[in-house]
Amino acid sequence: MNQFVFEWDNLKNQLNITKHRVSFDRAKEAFFDDHRIIAKDLDHSTATETRWHCIGKVGEGIMTVRFTYRNHVIRIFGAGYWRKGKKYYEEEN
Repeated sequence: MNQFVFEWDNLKNQLNITKHRVSFDRAKEAFFDDHRIIAKDLDHSTATETRWHCIGKVGEGIMTVRFTYRNHVIRIFGAGYWRKGKKYYEEEN
């Protein structure tokens, strides 16, 4: 079984809670959905760092988590229950 290690900036987490009503601790659950989708974030990746979306079921909804992978650690930047991610998840599953 895979063991994931997560990290995030605490200020970004607080801003995300205020804006999207989702904590990064809760967002981690998307990675444990057996039907999750990992997709490259083409809009925010750079030449030096690839950014990703993890789209997975959290509670009764489908959450999109923006992250990168550094030194075997998943660093979360943002998360929310966004319609575009939900639509993509439903089409793929």
